Order: sequence, then C-alpha cells, then structure tokens
Amino acid sequence: MQTAVTKPDQHLMTQGKITRQLILFCIPLLLGNLFQLLYNTVDSIVVGNYIGSLALAAVGAATPVINLFVSFFVGLSAGAGVIVARRYGAQDVDGTQKAVHTFLTFAMGVGLVLSVTGVVLTAQILRWIGVPENVFSQAEIYLAIYFAGNVFVTVYNAGTGILQAVGDAKHPLYFLAAASGINIVLDLWFVGGLGMGVGGAALATVLSQAASAALVTVQLTRAQGSYRLHWRALRIHPNVLREILRYGIPAGVQQTIVSLSNVVVQSYVNTFGASAIAGYSSANKYDNFLLLPVNSFGLAAATFTGQNLGARQFDRVRRGVRTALALSIGTVSVLGLIVYCQADFCISLFSQERDVIAAGASLIRIMCPFYSILCFHQVFTGALRACGRSYIPMFTAILSFVVYRQIFLALILPHHHVIEMIGWGFSSSWVLGALLTGGYYFASHWLQREAET
Repeated sequence: MQTAVTKPDQHLMTQGKITRQLILFCIPLLLGNLFQLLYNTVDSIVVGNYIGSLALAAVGAATPVINLFVSFFVGLSAGAGVIVARRYGAQDVDGTQKAVHTFLTFAMGVGLVLSVTGVVLTAQILRWIGVPENVFSQAEIYLAIYFAGNVFVTVYNAGTGILQAVGDAKHPLYFLAAASGINIVLDLWFVGGLGMGVGGAALATVLSQAASAALVTVQLTRAQGSYRLHWRALRIHPNVLREILRYGIPAGVQQTIVSLSNVVVQSYVNTFGASAIAGYSSANKYDNFLLLPVNSFGLAAATFTGQNLGARQFDRVRRGVRTALALSIGTVSVLGLIVYCQADFCISLFSQERDVIAAGASLIRIMCPFYSILCFHQVFTGALRACGRSYIPMFTAILSFVVYRQIFLALILPHHHVIEMIGWGFSSSWVLGALLTGGYYFASHWLQREAET
C-alpha cells in the first residue's frame, strides 16, 4: 500500500481550525446546492408564469417520482464518499484511486439502467400515485424527458461526491453555477420563446445536467491529487465495490424508502386538487431551500469525521461534530425566520392564484420552526455513516420519516382533511428522528469504540 499522496494537504481537514474549515467547506457547498435547487425551481417559476397552475401542478407531481428514482444512488454516493474520505485522510494513494474508478464506472452503468427503466415506466408510475387526469399528460411528458437524462445525474453525483470527500466543495459550486445559468437561459428560450411547454422545461434541465456532468469529469481528469480520474483505469474492483456497498446500501435504502414515502404523501396531496398540488409543490421549493444548511453541514460532518477517523484524530472528530451542529442550527434558524415572515410572498413567486398561495404559505408556516430540530438528526447521521454505522440512521429515518409519518397521515387525514396536516406530518416526524438518532449517538459511545479498534 502506498502511503503518500500528491499534495497531501490540498484538501485535508485533519489539521487547522475546525470552525474555519467547516465554514470554508460549507459555503461553496451551500451555494452549490442552492444552484442545484435552481434546476427544478426555475422550471416551476417559468412553467407557472408562462403556462399556468395546471402545468405547475404537473411538474410538482413529477418531482417526488424523480427523487425516488435517483435517491438510492444518492445514498450510495454517501457510502463512496466515506470510503474516499477515509482513504484520502489516511494518505492511501492506491486505495483512493481504486475507490474513485470503481464508483465512477458503477455510476455510469446505474445511470443508463435508470434512464431506460424510468422512460419505460413513466405512465404507469403516474397512475400508481393517482395523478389527476387534468395534469396527467403534462406530467408524463415532463417526467419521461427528465428520466432520459438520469445518466447525467448519476455521473455528476458520483464525481461531486468524490470531490467533496477530499474536501473540494469549490469546483462543484462553479459547475452548478454554470449549469444553472444554462438552465435558466434554455428555460426562457424553450418555454417562453419557442412555446415548448413542460417538455421544454424538462429538456432545458436535462441539457444543463449534461453540462454539469461533463464539467465534473473534466475536473477529475485534470486533478493533481490521488483522486485523479484516468479513463483507461475505469473498472470495477469487486472488493472496493463491496466496501462501498456496505457503507452505501443502508443510506441508499433509507433515501429510497423515505422518497417512496414522499410519493405516498404526494398521493395524499393529489386528493386536494390542482391548486393544493401547486401550493404544495411551491412550498417544497422552500423546504428544499431550508434543508440546504441542514444537509450541507451533515455532509460536512461526514467528510470531516471520515478524514479524521482515517488519521485517527478522535478528539478532533468530537469537536468537529459539535461545531457542525452549532453552525447548522444557527444558519437554518435565521433563514427559516425570513421565509416564515414572508411566506405569502414566497409562494406568489410561483403563482398569483389565491388558493395556491394559501395552501403553500400555510405549509411553510407550520414547518419552518422545526428545521433546527432536524439538524440533530442530519449531523449525527453524517458522523455515524463516516464510522460505518450507516444502519443506525437508516433505521431511525425509516421509523420516523416513513412508518410514523404514514401512520400519522393515515389516521389524521380522514378526520381532518386539510392541507395543513401534511405539514404537521413532516414536522413531527423530524422531532422523532432527532430523538432517536441523538439517543443512539450519545448512548452508544461509538467514538470510544473507534479509538479502541
């Protein structure tokens, strides 16, 4: 095994001031994830204003299905990131190289399978979740075109996961900024200029995702560290893939089941009609926006923990998790207060219809106070995944965000059939998830066990 890397201190988080490192890592990560959100958000704004609320509802109905298809791979990316971070932190050149090339090869294969499967099953999936007939045809067009570009999504996520695992959050930011600019221009051109409808919005998104996938692979090809991509070295190393799957499958299962649960939630929302679907879809954009610091600092905790476990810096791991938690809570509290106070205005950016604004704003006001509680679950999840305990956050997330949430909605909605109950279902499940994951984090003495191995 080789024990030196090219420029070993380039992105290492095993030394230096913790708060500064986490902030410098998370600022481009937050901005990059913000640009990621712009893909579907710009689609919704353009579609809602140029075509109407039925088209906006169609995009909203398609979004949970899109998330379901890519969620398992996103979870696997978390597992690959842990492997790369630990080997990079340990300055293991050969191990880092094998992890990079194995995962990128795997990503290309999975992306092609998802593209073909998604296109074939589009209509059937929309029927399964009860999409109303008045939005069905537009949802089918949007979803089929989006699915065709799934391979770009998997390649981009794999490449970005590798860069973030070695501490490079800046380049993914640059690539997403460029891709988001492309998406905005193409959206306005295809939908506003050429009148291509929701199909034009989906095509604009796919082309911008292709651009981001190309940019991230070029960056990996030009990288000077041990994570550099060599095209001739692309192959699957079975032992490395097994390790990636061991870390990543629990996260992938968690992401998939939670996304499936959200598809079921969408079927509940569909019973409220097109205006409620459009309002829920619009509120979801702000939900995703407020989740940015929550998920970003969770990823920061995973990267920081993985590198420092590889370097066996256990006290630094403990301090890093505490710092990530404090930064996460502080950031989401400020952002949440702003969105809460401007809820009606926020929804009005997507639609001027009174019923749409009322539904979306009511959901925002219910959920905003609870994002700070979700920080505990996400940051502790990142740390536990980095040490190989991925099954714990998987179980706590499934119990909270799937089992409890579905029981809550199934019992409450028949008696209180109002859209606000959807917001309470999400918020109360976050409280339960934080309690369960936090309980394990503090009671298991997991870091002490890592130090003893």
